Amino acid sequence: MSTDQTRVVNGDVPDDPADLLPDDSVLSLDEYLEMHAAVGHRTRYEILYRLVHGGEMSPKELEAAIDIDDSTLHYHLSKLVDAGLVEKRARTERGQDGLYTYYRATVFGEVTLTEGVDELIRGEQAFDELYDSSSS
Repeated sequence: MSTDQTRVVNGDVPDDPADLLPDDSVLSLDEYLEMHAAVGHRTRYEILYRLVHGGEMSPKELEAAIDIDDSTLHYHLSKLVDAGLVEKRARTERGQDGLYTYYRATVFGEVTLTEGVDELIRGEQAFDELYDSSSS
């Protein structure tokens, strides 16, 4: 977490990246980096993308949407859950016996996706439009 010995480089940017975190941060810098690393895999990005933009889904719904086998899906879901980007919930369906598992993006998952990878993609599109020499 943050220390009193913060050295500032280039104006207002601290020398130690961990000093960017507020004193009462709920996560460490390593935990934030773990979240970004988890989304760095194509399958995990697609799972998180579906959950952020499509809402809560069951494993069967995710398997069909991504065209992925059960064991691979559960491996990647486990990585996303461990990183804190996705949460697993069990609930009963009306008129059905037993519990059913559903996954949904956490707030951290939504922000990591929409303000991270998706924002980079949007930035590239804006860059292309800004510097497209064929539109002159």
